[in-house]
Amino acid sequence: MESVRKGLRSGDIVKDTYERLMCAECDETLKSENDPDEIGTVRVCPECGREWKEVG
Repeated sequence: MESVRKGLRSGDIVKDTYERLMCAECDETLKSENDPDEIGTVRVCPECGREWKEVG
């Protein structure tokens, strides 16, 4: 699992006009999964299932 920052740099994730994170491959807005036992948020594409970790 890559970080969101690395995904943005590599072009796997893009931002739309409202600064929402989108999967570049599927053009779907990423959903958030928050685990209360871990620090950060996992961003998941609902279409292809790829995941990125967002820390902070």
